[in-house]
Amino acid sequence: MPPLEHIQCSEDARRGARRRLPRMLFDFIDGGAGEELATRRNREAFARVELMPRVLENVETRRSTCDFLGRRWGLPFGIAPMGMCDLAWPGTDRAFGDAARDFAIPHCLSTAASTSLEACRARAGDNAWFQLYVGAPETGWDLVRRSLDAGYEYLVLTVDTPVLSRRRRELRRGFKVPFRLGPSQVLDFALHPRWSLATLARGVPRFGNNRPARGGSSQAFDRSRSRGAVDWAFLDELRNRWPHRLIVKGVLSPRDAVRIRDAGADAVYVSNHGGRQLDSAPASIDVLPAMRRAVGPDYPLLLDSGLRDGEDIVKAFALGASFVMLGRPFLYAAGAAGRSGVYRLVELLSGEVDAALAQIGRTGIDALDEEVLARPGAAGPSHSHA
Repeated sequence: MPPLEHIQCSEDARRGARRRLPRMLFDFIDGGAGEELATRRNREAFARVELMPRVLENVETRRSTCDFLGRRWGLPFGIAPMGMCDLAWPGTDRAFGDAARDFAIPHCLSTAASTSLEACRARAGDNAWFQLYVGAPETGWDLVRRSLDAGYEYLVLTVDTPVLSRRRRELRRGFKVPFRLGPSQVLDFALHPRWSLATLARGVPRFGNNRPARGGSSQAFDRSRSRGAVDWAFLDELRNRWPHRLIVKGVLSPRDAVRIRDAGADAVYVSNHGGRQLDSAPASIDVLPAMRRAVGPDYPLLLDSGLRDGEDIVKAFALGASFVMLGRPFLYAAGAAGRSGVYRLVELLSGEVDAALAQIGRTGIDALDEEVLARPGAAGPSHSHA
């Protein structure tokens, strides 16, 4: 079989990752909080949204570029922030940065990434965004200073992880950072030699942004540390200190979105963390229309959680998104085929968006509104956003 022909969609990539990765690591990527109801709810919500095919529209010339927050991006989607991506396959963070540069899409590097924010910025250039997790305020401000020094223009404050939720698949597999190897983990790695040998050759991934904070204080990312002290006062202070684009991620309440908008954030990022935080949270796509009505027709809204293909991307724009990000699918692609898998997924998603636009009689992302839905009106007033 020619390379990558086995990957025709994100679900193919998921199956490939499940075969290649140790089960402990696949379940870390694939799992959600609690009974994983929220992760299923995300997919079910997208499945309920239907697009209306249109005919005899001249769609010979189509474009997938997207204007968002002061830039024209090559495609209407980017790579969402995710921690410890190099566990999916060695060099995944670098592959994401390369794809961002080559396709002119954003890659949002997590505080918990396997690569330093400086190295990511050097690789992806202006396509690099930085996602800020804040535990201890002094380390948070040090990361903000480093982001400024490195030349980042987009900062994403994640606010939906006051505590780390219990992810039962991780707990059952004994997933811990750093790894603590018992007999079951050793057997798991032995049964997946391609991943194990590749990882041994590159070295076990570590948090790339751990280093002494300015002034000599100790800094280490701890994924289990409480972040409950991040509040509205912190957001106000961050807005004062950060002179560039500020995005607040992990918002599902329209009331919160309005307050964040009024606090001066440049965009609200609608997300239920891929179902990895609150198992009873609503699907992001289900709350998006109410968010759009709350913040107004022109305020920028991003969305992630549950998107798997190009039609999902079109649905999100039709319901009020200004831009979308995908997370797990890119980790599946990296786990299935490394850097080549990441590029393959970008190309597949791009082609799917283009095909969906043609089928519904639209020539560009900026022409999408809820009139392309099979049941327009259910989500509220018509709107168009790019």
